[in-house]
Amino acid sequence: MRSFLSLAVGLLVGAAGAALFIQSLPPKEGSAEERACKLEVELKRAQNRVAALEGADPAGRRRSGHTLADGVRSIAENIREGKPVTPDDVFQASQPLIRDLSPLFDRVRVKELQRQTDAKAGELARKYSLNPAQRESLNKWLYQNAIDESKRYTDLISQKGAKLEDVMKASANVRVDDHLDNFMQGILNGEALAAYKSDRMLEKVNKVQQEADMKVERLDGIVQLDEAQRGQVFGIMARGAPDYDPVMQLEGLGTGTPVTGKSKQDAIIAILRPEQRQAYEESQEKRRVEAQKEMESIGLTLPADWSTLDHLDF
Repeated sequence: MRSFLSLAVGLLVGAAGAALFIQSLPPKEGSAEERACKLEVELKRAQNRVAALEGADPAGRRRSGHTLADGVRSIAENIREGKPVTPDDVFQASQPLIRDLSPLFDRVRVKELQRQTDAKAGELARKYSLNPAQRESLNKWLYQNAIDESKRYTDLISQKGAKLEDVMKASANVRVDDHLDNFMQGILNGEALAAYKSDRMLEKVNKVQQEADMKVERLDGIVQLDEAQRGQVFGIMARGAPDYDPVMQLEGLGTGTPVTGKSKQDAIIAILRPEQRQAYEESQEKRRVEAQKEMESIGLTLPADWSTLDHLDF
């Protein structure tokens, strides 16, 4: 298994070379011309990869439409001309190759997700005394769920117009046990089912509590919330958690109010006092400047919607 993943990772690194070529650019002190020359070298390598893939097609067919070489060439030209290039541009330039290699991406991701679910399957079988037929059914369900999750992710990163924000959200929201409750309720009954429901509720309560507490502390470190504000922010964060259920009894949840008609971020900003908003905005501006410097050091431009990307947790 380890050797397979090592080989797969190696292949993925090679396939994604065109997307990572930007990392070889010199710091900002280098001229645009020098950066463009280095990009052209990487462009040639990317074209060679494309040619190798096309040559492997027994029918000798060439892809129609936008290609990897087109995207990389466009990025090189934009940098040569001093035009802004964002991480989204680099990601979208690599999408043709991602689509070509999506079967490989799917297989690698399925294997990784299976590793995550193997332990879960063993735990469920032990805790609820599943018989051989139930264990087999559970393993089949988890396997199919891993395939479906992998396909959903690959379809997203291959979709025309997809942005890094979408990929980041999808990566953060991998939930291999989604719909597990419905499945388990179909194979358990009596005391085993009651125990499962109780255990799952406790597990979800802990996740929601920990996630909300973490985000409250993160914001408190910036704006120094008072006790009333901490309760309000906790309520907003808890109710926005993926595992939240209205029947949950969470400590401090009653002091918050549901978010209606606005985003979580807007709801939280509305709670802050003027001086806290200023501290928050100053913190975000500092992070924006630091992020801009980091992007510039590798020849990229900070996305216009950076503030949205930076607030994914909200």
